[in-house]
Amino acid sequence: MSEENPRNWSDLAIRSASALVLAPLAIVDVWAGGYWFSLFIILLGIMMAREWVSIVHGDDSKQFLIHAAAVVLAATLSPVEAVFLLIPLILSITLALGSRKPLSFWSFVGVPYIALPVFAFVILRADEFWGLKAIIWCLVIVWAADTLAYFSGRLIGGPKLVPKLSPKKTWAGMGGAIVGAAIASAVFSAVCELPLMPLMALAAQLAVIEQGGDIFESALKRHFNIKDSGDLIPGHGGVLDRVDGLLAVVSIAGLLGYLHSRTTPGFGLLHW
Repeated sequence: MSEENPRNWSDLAIRSASALVLAPLAIVDVWAGGYWFSLFIILLGIMMAREWVSIVHGDDSKQFLIHAAAVVLAATLSPVEAVFLLIPLILSITLALGSRKPLSFWSFVGVPYIALPVFAFVILRADEFWGLKAIIWCLVIVWAADTLAYFSGRLIGGPKLVPKLSPKKTWAGMGGAIVGAAIASAVFSAVCELPLMPLMALAAQLAVIEQGGDIFESALKRHFNIKDSGDLIPGHGGVLDRVDGLLAVVSIAGLLGYLHSRTTPGFGLLHW
């Protein structure tokens, strides 16, 4: 979620209304777990694939099928079987190379950008007890980071973070994101009786990753000269506009959780 001009608050109401509708739906589905969660993540991934292909590959139907197949594979493969995600990646790259459209960095990164967070979501949520806590923790710190980055950027303003890639993002917003994620993690840890300081430190680092995910998507839109990835969500644009930071956070969180505990990545993420 990008920071805007500090003096422009006109979209705050519509952003808030959208968040009030979307956040409970996401939490209910995370709570349900099982096949419901997997189906929700697959649907989300396919919508992201549709937006990505529309932006990068000009609505190429073959690229959409490849990216959508990668989403389904990512949601159904085990960590050992995940190597099969190389198949849609190779197919997508081959198709891009054979296309007459101009090639760029963006032509080759769609499959991992869409599929890896889908895979991470599913392996984190696989454990019924710790998986639920792990996903909620990720959502809470991302929402808190987004919110404090938004208000810090508007109220404080100041020097730009990376003006060439994301001209509206500020260092004040980055600081707000770090503080927001750390505080949210501290509250979550206290409520759920989890390690306080290690998770606060991890949340602060993931807040930087979250802002990086936002900048990545801003760079994408800047390269293709578009304002939003889509128009599905009022006040936010497309699905990619809303979950850009979350995709980065959950990908890293899933990797850390799996490396720490291969049998229960959700437990591994929350215990250090």
